[in-house]
Amino acid sequence: MSQLNYIDLFAGAGGLSEGFIRKGFHPVAHVEMNKEATDTLKTRLAFHHLSEKKKLSQYYAYLKKEISREDLWKMIAEHLMQSVINDEITNKAKKKIFSQIDEHLDSKKVDVIIGGPPCQAYSIAGRSRDPDRMKGDKRNYLFRYYAEFLRRYKPKIFVFENVLGLITAGNNRYLQQMLKLFQELGYTAEFNVLNAADFGVLQKRERVIIIGKKGNRKFPYPEFESQANGWKTKKDLFSDLPVIKAGENADGKTYTKPATEYLKQHNIRNDDSILTFHVARPINEIDREIYSIALNKLFHENKPLLYKELPSRLQTHSNKISFQNRFKVINPHGYSHTVVAHISSDGHYYIYPDLNNIRSISVRETARIQSFPDNYFFEGSRTAAFKQIGNAVPPLMAESIAGKIKLLL
Repeated sequence: MSQLNYIDLFAGAGGLSEGFIRKGFHPVAHVEMNKEATDTLKTRLAFHHLSEKKKLSQYYAYLKKEISREDLWKMIAEHLMQSVINDEITNKAKKKIFSQIDEHLDSKKVDVIIGGPPCQAYSIAGRSRDPDRMKGDKRNYLFRYYAEFLRRYKPKIFVFENVLGLITAGNNRYLQQMLKLFQELGYTAEFNVLNAADFGVLQKRERVIIIGKKGNRKFPYPEFESQANGWKTKKDLFSDLPVIKAGENADGKTYTKPATEYLKQHNIRNDDSILTFHVARPINEIDREIYSIALNKLFHENKPLLYKELPSRLQTHSNKISFQNRFKVINPHGYSHTVVAHISSDGHYYIYPDLNNIRSISVRETARIQSFPDNYFFEGSRTAAFKQIGNAVPPLMAESIAGKIKLLL
């Protein structure tokens, strides 16, 4: 089969793209508005380039801080770096973005377009926080910009990813508008709700995945065999990491145990992995006490903490009715609940499952829950890394989807 090319729109830190690269697809362009995320994409492209050249020691030199990011990026062909486009997809900017992508196409065709617009306008949590339920939010219609790329590049297939709330947003209006628009552009589109837990990811994370195929002939939506197993988050995902307390950073430290079978099977840690971003937030005394209550509630009563159950002196939020589960412990004996971008604001919803180590989970632990390998480096601050990870498609899930797309092609 000849080289399969794709464009990644609203690319974020590249979780979806990572899965397609693993299955042999070639990225023509990534388009992303967030600067830290585009820097992450460039660094990951450097990883894949140096891996192909069997020069990964140079990439690991960067992770060890032996060379600068500028030094690393200089090792990569300039056209490859320029294929990562840091711009917001708007009506005004789209012509410029088209022009930048065209420069990288030459005579190549685009086989696939992937991506999903920012999801806050469709998410149930986003709508519950907004007094107008996101009705006037421009992000409701970002799918129209996605469609402009379909119109221009005419890929054989596209993959559109978004939150579960897309199905109910606007009483299903937005989803139906999407499907109708895709049909007008000459695509038959099918959608399904897929759970990351079925793809080997240790996280319950449901997402709507729309797959569109050029032509008016219906096609069977891919079937995925469940890869869920009896893995446990704390034992299989976290147990080899150095112990850190709240506010501590284990960058540069070595792993304390050999890689678990889960980590090896799912390519999350290999012998060359270098530990980065194993850093935990500091914690104040009020939150420490609340985390302790939540942990005791889980370990001794097997129940989640409800906000109304806290002593009144600890109920510092003005809204004491909504979001009763705002303090939540990661399940140590099963799969984590869904990681979202709000983890960049606080760690209350992601408490580390250990009565003797009261903190929220580290950046690296969050990345592992999302199935990012340890050699995946996130550019920017701790807050920026949390946001990139929370917004991402888990690479393990993306890899399975890419495999099915390859079969459809």
